[in-house]
Amino acid sequence: MLSGPLEDPYVASYNHNTKEWKGPFKAGTSEMGKDPNRKKKIDNHGKPSMLIDDAGYIHITFGGHGGTKALGENTLGNYHYGKNLHAVSKKPLDISAWETLETISPFGTYNQFIKMDNGDIFLFYRHGAHRSNWVYQKSTDNGRTFDEPVSFLKHKRRTDMEAEDSWYPWITKGNNDELLVVFDYHLCSDATKKTKGLGHIAKRYDIYYMVFNTKTNEWRNVQGESLAIPVTREEADAKALVARTPGNWTFQGVVDLDPKGNPHIGMTIGKEIEGARRSASKSMNHFKWNGKEWMHSTKTGLPNGNGDLEVKTADEIDFYIEAKTEDGFGEVAQWKSIDGGETFNKAKVLLSKPKANFAISALIKNSHPDARIIVAQHKTGAKFKYMYLLGDNGAVMRNKNEAKVLKHEE
Repeated sequence: MLSGPLEDPYVASYNHNTKEWKGPFKAGTSEMGKDPNRKKKIDNHGKPSMLIDDAGYIHITFGGHGGTKALGENTLGNYHYGKNLHAVSKKPLDISAWETLETISPFGTYNQFIKMDNGDIFLFYRHGAHRSNWVYQKSTDNGRTFDEPVSFLKHKRRTDMEAEDSWYPWITKGNNDELLVVFDYHLCSDATKKTKGLGHIAKRYDIYYMVFNTKTNEWRNVQGESLAIPVTREEADAKALVARTPGNWTFQGVVDLDPKGNPHIGMTIGKEIEGARRSASKSMNHFKWNGKEWMHSTKTGLPNGNGDLEVKTADEIDFYIEAKTEDGFGEVAQWKSIDGGETFNKAKVLLSKPKANFAISALIKNSHPDARIIVAQHKTGAKFKYMYLLGDNGAVMRNKNEAKVLKHEE
């Protein structure tokens, strides 16, 4: 699955038994990428999110970066661009033909699908542009209809500075009916002389964690205390804080549970540079709850780079990280700890290319050993990316000329 020409979503499939590739097929038409005034600006906020329901139909949400005023009033946030859309395959497990349904809010971005054991589907996203609530919509009929959006993180104007509270969460399935949420705080500053005109930049701080019981609709912190939703900055600071990151910026947390039910968190952290739009390079950091307090090892050996984690036991923890090597190669590698996250060592390189820059997905749920993660590589000087399907034995290969063919039904 990828964003193709003009930000439209395309889907390819691979049969592990027959070793056969199909597609890519066009799954829908995005409203992004069509504005001639934005021709040189690719907006990847509308990238696809995919899920297969219990009946075998494939669902994709795509195309949104907050929506526009032309779509109506956004009571939960502000506007920016595009329209959040929902496409469904016309046949189970068949990527060749699609239909677009009017089932979700048009104001979404950063879509994330999760399916529970009973088949209920949750769609999480930010309900608008940078100054908007984070919400979820629930479906109990295989994604054919969704309940109205429910806010779980609140954007709010600050009174002590010219800025707004905002957030960036990542949601993962936990045990039984629970969902795990790791999130960091985004200080969305106004573009003023005091902020040196920087305005909205990737200024994120601190690490938070909470749990959503989808059966009882209750939210709690790691100690079991109830949280009032939508969670405000004050509530998060008081009850959901994992760690402060003074002088550093954070980006893209991930979370998993060990067999005892204790959460482990991965978060990239880099030094703040005064007056800059970005921090210094961010290294992966590991945090874990030991039943009484959050622990953070500061000399783990993990590299600068993004990725996901898999907690196998309380002692055995794997990270899958994209990073740059000292000799200039881009690589995706498995990093393993056998001492509870105190130290990590590179266990296996899954992909390595000279002078390459990679973007990495989360680990695929219920995956085949040959299909653990998806990686994109930007080709220098070109307006496209290579896509790789990586497993325990590296990349699944495909004929290059065959992969270039884009197919779709008009």
